[in-house]
Amino acid sequence: MTIEQMLQMSGMHLVPYIQIATYLIGKSREAGGNMFRHQLDTMAILIDYGYIDSVLLKASIVHDVLEDIPEFNHNTMLCIDSEAHLVYNLVKEVTRLYGENKTDFLTRIKEKGSHYAKVLKVSDRISNMISLGFVNNLDFVERYINETEKFVIPIAAQVDHNMLIELGDLVNSRRKYLEDFRHFGQINSEAESQAQGF
Repeated sequence: MTIEQMLQMSGMHLVPYIQIATYLIGKSREAGGNMFRHQLDTMAILIDYGYIDSVLLKASIVHDVLEDIPEFNHNTMLCIDSEAHLVYNLVKEVTRLYGENKTDFLTRIKEKGSHYAKVLKVSDRISNMISLGFVNNLDFVERYINETEKFVIPIAAQVDHNMLIELGDLVNSRRKYLEDFRHFGQINSEAESQAQGF
């Protein structure tokens, strides 16, 4: 991070958005931890890739609040600062609509999403793919890898080549993890069968 970027960030009012994100502390994740930490991970990934836009960073901190906290009063977010309505609109853009399935949601982002909506969705997915290495539900892992490859990698290709590379590497490493896990399970199953035969 450059001195200029550091100074730019020092003028952002991120703490009120972090306070809103604490609503997610009780929301667990398949890989462990909670949704609050995931919000901050997503922001850290954006900063790592050089994104210092205040609206994007603020939205990343609260990007799952509307979807995961149905009772959340959105007016709480809208009254934070002069950028709050822009933050809210970006969060709405990356939030699944009522009754919208995952395929339609990701297709909507890919085909109609703003540049920052796509960047935020890719950053969100990088965070999720990293966490995927700690998930033992193999069907979930496989579905998530396939979904990432089919829908999110094309989004990354539209907005950020370096994020695209990382996401592709994560897909490959998680596929290897899945294959190794299944192979190991098969070996154990065969060993147990042989042991029972004696």
